Amino acid sequence: MAKTTRSDDWGFPRWRPYGAKSREAVRIRLCDREGCNLPGDRPAPKAPNKPDRWMFCEAHAAEYNKGWNYFAGLSPEEAARRAAEEEGEAAAFRTAAQYQWAGSGDGSRSRDEMRALDALEVDVDADFAAIKAAYRRLAKQFHPDVNRGDKAAATRFQQVQASYDVLRRAEERRAGRPG
Repeated sequence: MAKTTRSDDWGFPRWRPYGAKSREAVRIRLCDREGCNLPGDRPAPKAPNKPDRWMFCEAHAAEYNKGWNYFAGLSPEEAARRAAEEEGEAAAFRTAAQYQWAGSGDGSRSRDEMRALDALEVDVDADFAAIKAAYRRLAKQFHPDVNRGDKAAATRFQQVQASYDVLRRAEERRAGRPG
């Protein structure tokens, strides 16, 4: 019978090294671009429908993919057929991307945005120009300077203002501007 060896961790998992099984240096694959010393962790195909891959860093992968033509070597008819097939497959995923029963809102807007649209009395598919016009109309109608001493009008004005802020921030996020 083999003699048992003593362990360093004494049964406490927190004393074990995190993730590493040994203390040896980890081998990192470098970018396949000549002269680049960054880790090559982004695969890029060497040829269409082939398993061979280049391994590039992020910058060189972006540069390589910018010039990549997926339809190179195909006739225009074959390229159009393949593009139509892939768009048909992608369309199935696009329709499945929204699960109305799973979350709040309509899939393109959050529950808060839906409430804000309701408060501004606009349709759920209204664009931002219609939202802005509705906000201006309601703000003029319920502004405290127009309705002096009317608490209900002041409350409605605050609701309209808060609703517009919610929708404006959402529009800025969609446009990519920080809000």
